[in-house]
Amino acid sequence: MYEIRPLTRNDFAALTELERDIFGAMGEDVLCPHYLRLCCEFFADSCFIAYHQGRPVGYLLSFVKTREAYCTTLAIREEYQRKRVTVQLIGAFVRHIFDRVDACWFTVKEDNAAARALHRMLGATDVERRHDFYGPGDERIVSRIDRAAFDRLRPKYERLGFVDAEPVIARTEAA
Repeated sequence: MYEIRPLTRNDFAALTELERDIFGAMGEDVLCPHYLRLCCEFFADSCFIAYHQGRPVGYLLSFVKTREAYCTTLAIREEYQRKRVTVQLIGAFVRHIFDRVDACWFTVKEDNAAARALHRMLGATDVERRHDFYGPGDERIVSRIDRAAFDRLRPKYERLGFVDAEPVIARTEAA
């Protein structure tokens, strides 16, 4: 149905198009082209793009530094929202970071109820409020999923198909 994969350097134009069509159309600022190019060139393995019938329909941008992930942006074309693209992008991201990190960080505007609910569903808890985050007057809530939450939520992630089922022997040894 959807092709979900890590970015490549050839996805730069598609990311730029998505930024313009999703955020620009809403009158929001769009991401700097230099930032998008960095995602395509240097952080491609932790950033994901969704295509439907050859058309870019959404993306998730993130960075992994040592044992921490920073999920910075998730964007889906309006006509593809609530059609499993978000779940598939999140699944690709969680599969990528699950055994690699001890924490995952998010920043979100307080009025973005959908993103905040998604972060909570993934196990994130709010840890602070940042003022002037992206510039004067920009407030963000910072939330985090820690290793204990990842481990506690593993059965849920398995049911959702975000991670492979843990082998029975590993569950037995952990008990």
